[in-house]
This record gives sequence, structure tokens and C-alpha cells, in this order.
Amino acid sequence: MAETMRAARLHEVGRQMTIDTVGKPIAIGTDVVVQVQGCGMVPNLANVLANWETWYPQMPLPPLPAIFGLDPVGVVHQVGERVLAYRPGDRVYVNPGRFCRACHPCLSGTPQHCQYWTLNGYFGYNPNSLEIFRLYPEGGFCEFMRAPQEALVKLPDNIELGQATRLGYLGTSYAALKKCGPLMGKSLIINGATGTLGVGATIFALAMGIGKIFAVARGEELLARLKKLAPDRIETFSNRNGSTAEWVKAQTAGVGADLMLDTLGAKAPLESLKDAMTGLRRGGRLVDIGGTSGELGLDVKWWMDEQIELIGSVWFTGADGIEMANMIRTGAIDLSVFEPKSWPLESINEAISGVTSGDGGFTNYLVTI
Repeated sequence: MAETMRAARLHEVGRQMTIDTVGKPIAIGTDVVVQVQGCGMVPNLANVLANWETWYPQMPLPPLPAIFGLDPVGVVHQVGERVLAYRPGDRVYVNPGRFCRACHPCLSGTPQHCQYWTLNGYFGYNPNSLEIFRLYPEGGFCEFMRAPQEALVKLPDNIELGQATRLGYLGTSYAALKKCGPLMGKSLIINGATGTLGVGATIFALAMGIGKIFAVARGEELLARLKKLAPDRIETFSNRNGSTAEWVKAQTAGVGADLMLDTLGAKAPLESLKDAMTGLRRGGRLVDIGGTSGELGLDVKWWMDEQIELIGSVWFTGADGIEMANMIRTGAIDLSVFEPKSWPLESINEAISGVTSGDGGFTNYLVTI
């Protein structure tokens, strides 16, 4: 008789998830099965589940009933006969990025450019993602999940479960900072600095040598908390009090910042992004990772004359994950700033509705299995 497991599944949009008994996956080939110990919660998961098909109809969700869950952490339970790098008992993070593993982008280290690129347990980027969902139907809200071995990142002993389930958002910020080029001594605007992506970007930018961070958000209390991470290197501004660009220019003798990350979430007002980006200096670089959408209404003459670079960045690679793990292992990155808030799998619906109850990006939400 086939083995079974518990899984939280969504059967219908607009309905709550249910805890179901489903078949337990088996590792074959270069795949592994991970026993999930915890899975990070997407801060806007309730909105995604209710509105994604209306917001972004070109980006498919997994076919229902589906097991969601974006940032799983656990131990290797079983390995396929062609797995070389992992053994049962290894403690790992499971990168949800899935891709074909055979095209030029995949083999060149840029799998996000693959036509099959998918965030497993969350959403896809085009109809090809439906094939990925078929091959890997388990997200992290279940007891066991199958994944390709290249999705795994071995975890250092000094990272706790409630920190490791944050690696997806930390990796998104880290990969975007790498796209900014060398950071040593540079200045950086982080728009949405106190959110899930923004706090992680602040921590990694400091570790990577950034000279000055211009941290922009709405709430002054969380901005004050962020500044304490490096009082001499972080300047804060609430964009409720005026123009971000004018404030940045005033802080830089009218020149502007070298770099900018926009970390605002889905459906955030584009006015904030548009204002902040004009705080860049000539030749400045903007990397967008937050997921805002819509028509920006950009003055392309300004873009050309100021020689501004605009870059979109999605998620991170397995190599990025290994680099982050090494930075955490050596103490270059300290994740103690994050405060975990968890729910058991049986309380998945309470968790989905409770992920806005913490302190912005300083709270890490997870489901324990």
C-alpha cells in the first residue's frame, strides 16, 4: 500500500484550505524527498489566493486542489539513485525556483530566464509552468515534498528554523544587490525599506560594504528600528512627509544616490516608485524586485539623458543560496533581528489571515509541520 502524508490544500479560490491525506512522494533519479519541518508564509498570501487570477491572468497558479508553500525547510528523507550531493538527514532549505535544466539560460547560471521558470508552491510565469506543477506538485505546506537536488541548500548549524524559512525573500534581496554591482562605498535608496524584502536588503547591503543607505518607507517607528542596525550608515525618511527624490537630493548635495532597490509589493502605488527613482544620480541603477505593476508613465528622454539603468530581478539561484548560507555560517550575516511567528499546519487558515499582525519586515511568519 502506498504511503500517505498530511497536506494543506486549496480546493477552490475563495475557500479555506483543508488538511487532506494524500500520497507521499517518492525520490527517483536526481530528485530528493524532504521531510518538511517548516515553511515560510508569503506576507500577502491571502491576497494572492483571492485575486491572483484577476491581477495577473498570464501567470498561472498550480491546478487545484493544490499544495502551496514557498519557503520550505526540513531534512532530506530520501534520495534518488542518481543523487550525489545529499544524504538522508541533511538539513536543507528548498529553493522553489524550478526550470528545465537543459536550455542555454539554465546551463549558463540564469535559470530565471528559462521558459519553464516557475516558483513552485506559488505561481508560474507562463503556461509552461503547468508542466512544472505536474512534475513537482508539492509546495511546502505538507509533511514531505519532492524536489530536484539542485534546489537544495545545505543549512549551517547556526541558523534556526524561524530564520531559515526567510531565505527566499533574503535571497531575492541578495541577488538584486549583486545586480547592482560592487557596493563598497556606494549609496543606495531602498524604497519600502521596512518590509519583508527591504529589511533583508538592508542587512545584506551593510554586509556587502554599502556606504550609505537611504531607507524609505511610511511608518516612522519601524524606520527608527531599522536605523539602529547601523546608525551612521542608514538615513531614514517617511514618504508621508514629502518627496523621496527631493529628500535624497538634499542629502547628497543635489547629486542623488548611486543605486536603488524598489521592494514595494503587489498593487503598491506606482507614484512612490516613480518619485524615488528620480532621486538617482546620473548613471544610476535601479533594480526592481517588489512586484508592483501597472503603467509607470516614464519620461524616456529623462531616462536617456540621465543614463539610468532599469533592471528587473526575480528570485535567486542555487549558487546565491550557497553564498548566503556561507555568509550566515561565518557570521557575516546576523539574522537575529528577525522575530519568528509560527502556526502549526492544522492552523494554516489562521496563519494566512495573520501574516499582517507583526512588525513589518522584522517579523518572519512560518507554518511548522
